[in-house]
Amino acid sequence: MPIRKVRKAAISPAPTKAAAAGGFVRNEMGPNMIGQYYSYQEGALRNQFMQVPTISRARDLHASVIGCLPLKMYTEMWNGEEMEKMPLAPRSWLRQLDPEMPNNYLFPWVFDDLFFFGRAFLYITARTSDGYMAQATKLPIGSITTSDMEGPVWFGKSKDIFFNGGALDPANIVQIVSPIQGIIYSAPNAVETALRIEQARNRNASSAIPAGVLRQTGGEPLSAQELADLAAAFNAARATNQTAALNEYLTYEASTATPDKMLLVESANYSALEMARICSVPPYLVGVSTGSYSYQSSQQARWDLWLFGTRLYAECITAALSQQLPRGSFVEFDSEDYLLEVEEAMPEREIIEENTQESRASR
Repeated sequence: MPIRKVRKAAISPAPTKAAAAGGFVRNEMGPNMIGQYYSYQEGALRNQFMQVPTISRARDLHASVIGCLPLKMYTEMWNGEEMEKMPLAPRSWLRQLDPEMPNNYLFPWVFDDLFFFGRAFLYITARTSDGYMAQATKLPIGSITTSDMEGPVWFGKSKDIFFNGGALDPANIVQIVSPIQGIIYSAPNAVETALRIEQARNRNASSAIPAGVLRQTGGEPLSAQELADLAAAFNAARATNQTAALNEYLTYEASTATPDKMLLVESANYSALEMARICSVPPYLVGVSTGSYSYQSSQQARWDLWLFGTRLYAECITAALSQQLPRGSFVEFDSEDYLLEVEEAMPEREIIEENTQESRASR
């Protein structure tokens, strides 16, 4: 299934404009479509990319981290040497921004849009008495069109936003723009190769008998059409049976391809390594071998995932949310407990590693 090289992140219809005397009138029906889930779409390209197992696993790894981190508020104060973070009483939306969905559902899907398209949109549905955001809901990126920017690089926040063809007021939109390009734009060729490898593996795995040549050794010569029909019938028979029958005029010469070659194991591993690079995850977290590594390095898996991948998206989200707070107030994901679990687990894993080495030595 080839991937079309598109330059637009959104796939919603173009904004509709009604003719009026002296100019055009924007369709302002965008807010009325919010919450009409039958019209929501995430985008065909995003769904196509998710068919690659490594991308799906990498996306879920990042999303699982984002989904388990609570939000906290703080301000900064100068202590004479550096700016020190001082905790603040949290606003109610830090526990649940969307009144219908919990944050551990909302923010992984916000990340999903950032991961694939490089930006995400939240629509403010309620405000506090001081005018700041109190509630918001996520808008699917596949239903968003920005007429002032088509991508793949986003130069800032859009000032002309349309949702399912209807205009939205940018003042009611929290625009979260990633500092790195979405993978839909940065890696179409690599993903197309990965999909073709998966399709080839699926074809080769459909039969227990290796590919080969069906050869006529005697009898009346067959025409090209008759040979094609014979090969098709033989393929159909061997796809449903472990034993195929041939007469004395036909022989089947199987290829010397081994199962690992038929399933393109080396090609699949190389493709998976490429996808791990694209998705900013350590290769061993998506099952790709990069040589020998000990427990000492695998203990750092969470740190590697957080520092070299997830942290960028987490800070991208919280920086945009901080702009919805009074000046001098900030919000961040509390990653302390998540990372401390790694440190607490290290002594136990070191014991396991020592026992494993002793067991190998005794052998």
